[in-house]
Amino acid sequence: MLIVSFLLFIMVCFSLMIVASTRLRREYLYRKSQEDRVRTIEEKKQKLKSALDAIRLIPTEVCREAVQLQKLLEYDDEGAEGVSSHMDDEYKWAGVEDPKVMVTTSRDPSSRLKMFVKEVKLIFPGAQRMNRGGHEIKALVQACKANNVTDLVIVHETRGQPDGLVVCHLPFGPTAYFTLYNVVMRHDVPDIGTMSEAYPNLIFHNFSSRLGQRVSNILKYLFPVPKEDSRRVITFANQEDFISFRHHTYKKTDHRNVELSEVGPRFEIKLYMIKLGTLENEATADVEWRHHSYTHTAKKRKFLSME
Repeated sequence: MLIVSFLLFIMVCFSLMIVASTRLRREYLYRKSQEDRVRTIEEKKQKLKSALDAIRLIPTEVCREAVQLQKLLEYDDEGAEGVSSHMDDEYKWAGVEDPKVMVTTSRDPSSRLKMFVKEVKLIFPGAQRMNRGGHEIKALVQACKANNVTDLVIVHETRGQPDGLVVCHLPFGPTAYFTLYNVVMRHDVPDIGTMSEAYPNLIFHNFSSRLGQRVSNILKYLFPVPKEDSRRVITFANQEDFISFRHHTYKKTDHRNVELSEVGPRFEIKLYMIKLGTLENEATADVEWRHHSYTHTAKKRKFLSME
């Protein structure tokens, strides 16, 4: 009788957890939809304001709503620029609490992928590595949520060569999908020495567009806030939408000069999709951005920077 009562109690608790998680997810999606509506109105207001300031014709897409938009403009001020968004909900504890990162692989990893994942685990301070085994994505995400993991990083491969990186922020998303290029592991460099586990200083170069800021936030919040005396530097340099990852330590040789030492690994990543959800909801999650490679302007356009 006691066993039956205990099992019923466990089932009730589990059902309540599912209901609470579903409710929070629904509230998050509602806030996201409201934000999209407000952003559309703000864009129309800015088009009207710029047309009135430049004394030119009002754009046709805002002509019908020009009178209402002008009334709304009268109540606008400079203080409205810092309005919170769904991105604030996603990373509301960033900088307050250290991130808790879980690193794993695709199923049946090769020996080379296992070595690379060990190095990726050392990149993120305090990260943990988990053997994938036969676990499904849904079970992985649920286990991470139950253990307060903030980010799940999955590395994929093709014929023993690492070629994919997925960063899933928990509990609500987003999930960023990257392609890996030109991977050079620490194992490939002789006599490279040990890797520092100090909290690194981060350098983000040429992430000037809105999408660039979004990607830099996704990557930045994988790392805790560094100490003032940290001698470890991690660089994400964007060039033509290819993000070069470099990992260095430095030491001062005198009062003017600094000596850099690369500790690896090194690779390039390229973003191809961001989804507004976690991996367990991959099939139903909204696509925030996707790279369309088979278009006429795909090779010319730069998405992560304004240059």
